[in-house]
Amino acid sequence: MMRHRPYLIGAAMALFAGVAIASTPAMATPCTNLQSLQLQHTTINSAADNTTGVFVPPGSAPITGLPPFCRVTATLTPSSDSAIKIEVWLPESGWNGRFLGTGGGGFQGVITYNELASGIQAGFASSNSDLGTGSSGCSPLFCGSDGNMGNPLAIAFGDPAAPSTGLFGHPERIKDFGYRAIHGMTVRGKEIANAFYGQKAQKAYFAGCSTGGQNALMEAQRFPNDYDGILAGAPAFNRTHLHMAGLFGWQDAHASPGRLIQPGQMTLINQAVLKQCVGRDGGASTDQFLTDPRDCHFDPKVLQCTGGQVPPACLTADQVTTMQKYYGGATDPVNGQVINPGPARGTETDNVLALGLAFQEGLPEPAFDGLFYWVFGPSFGYPASAVNFANFDFHHAVDTVDDQLAAVLNANSTDLGEFREHGGKLLMYHGWADPLIPSQSSINYFNALVGNDSHGFQQASFGAGNPALQRTQSYARLFMAPGLYHCSGGPGPNAFDALTPLVTWVETGTAPETIIATKFVADTPPAVAMTRPLCVYPKVAKYNGSGSTSIAANFTCVADENDFNQTPAPKYGP
Repeated sequence: MMRHRPYLIGAAMALFAGVAIASTPAMATPCTNLQSLQLQHTTINSAADNTTGVFVPPGSAPITGLPPFCRVTATLTPSSDSAIKIEVWLPESGWNGRFLGTGGGGFQGVITYNELASGIQAGFASSNSDLGTGSSGCSPLFCGSDGNMGNPLAIAFGDPAAPSTGLFGHPERIKDFGYRAIHGMTVRGKEIANAFYGQKAQKAYFAGCSTGGQNALMEAQRFPNDYDGILAGAPAFNRTHLHMAGLFGWQDAHASPGRLIQPGQMTLINQAVLKQCVGRDGGASTDQFLTDPRDCHFDPKVLQCTGGQVPPACLTADQVTTMQKYYGGATDPVNGQVINPGPARGTETDNVLALGLAFQEGLPEPAFDGLFYWVFGPSFGYPASAVNFANFDFHHAVDTVDDQLAAVLNANSTDLGEFREHGGKLLMYHGWADPLIPSQSSINYFNALVGNDSHGFQQASFGAGNPALQRTQSYARLFMAPGLYHCSGGPGPNAFDALTPLVTWVETGTAPETIIATKFVADTPPAVAMTRPLCVYPKVAKYNGSGSTSIAANFTCVADENDFNQTPAPKYGP
């Protein structure tokens, strides 16, 4: 099994460095007594002490360095067809008085144990859910597919051998995946923690990236009183259109054999992007990543083969077309409307673990196309059928999918009034080098919040003195992370703690202006290669012109000029 999961669901956090510990009450009830706890639509499957310091997740390496904790597993059944698995981990000493809901990635279907472990190591009572998709045999990358067809890459990433239809015919499980599982996990998790500690948590936080980021925004929109602080990384909030972008990219590259980008060529393209654009967007000229890719207007046509050149040292005309469409985003071929933004310049990588184009190209069918099996059933995997992964019509079939799924899956509402009114704080982050969920999507969501707060927002007036921006930043802030892939990894400073600043903001009222990100040597602590400030959007980090470019203190967050933001057509946005 390839080690892909950290890139899918790992939070980009050197976790929770400075969270203050509150006084810890005596446990109100022994852990094992929670087995008999009676909760609505809930079966407690187990409640057991773990005092070994070690937990071994199914099929994964042991997690070590854990404090003694009470592990509770439960199944939630909000509908007769639901089977939502949750776990609640409760520190037996050193509880900081806070509840932490955590997210996962992709279609989930499993419990994300590293999130639970990080939570209790920082003193939180922590919970996680499989989102109810495990009952349909789903895994983070696959929830409906034509089977792996013997493809080594698909097998390595867990694609089952036999075709499956995921949540097709299970509308209640689709609701669970969309919003009900996380809300249920939150309500029941708090009740379990209350019973164990004999008192309510003083504050509740949620932290998730990717699908966890979608869960985060869904909570703020639908259940605004569940959490005091919400951390949403690279959120997959515009779910139906994001998955269409995956289909679009796969179809683009597979349009003809000559359209495929060859191994090594994504690195070639990335190096050309950096050569043209690095250091011109606020960052340092020595950077191996872009600080603000919107300032980069690289055209892959400059790499087109001339004279006696041949691939992979250059691109054919067909390959140039593939990359131009890659950057252009998923579009309606009839009217040109943008369905989902394209990945930014600087996202090009041959590393399949980053889940970008190189990963998509190597699969027999598009990654994450399970969503469309939920609508069209098994025929979506058959090339002879009216609608399948190879012929999906981006003019006619989009509405078919949206009519069935958008209202349940898309966390697109920009009305966070109720969340704001009770003092809730939302902190978003997104990697500029994310090849899976375009970084532009988070900017679009944040800009739409500003628009909602301005009642007639104009991009041209998006300056530091904009009252609508100030109003939005009083409860919601976005941090763009240069050189960060999807949730973790990438060539830039990709490790940072975003939860501690959120806790500080909620509990002291001090809003974060910068977050320090670290690049470790070989992406493995403790040796530090560089640090860099992440700036509150729309500010960007600018090199001061003197001193080491590896030290965050030599950069200043400054106001950015108005950049072009590629946005979906209104009916597909924000």
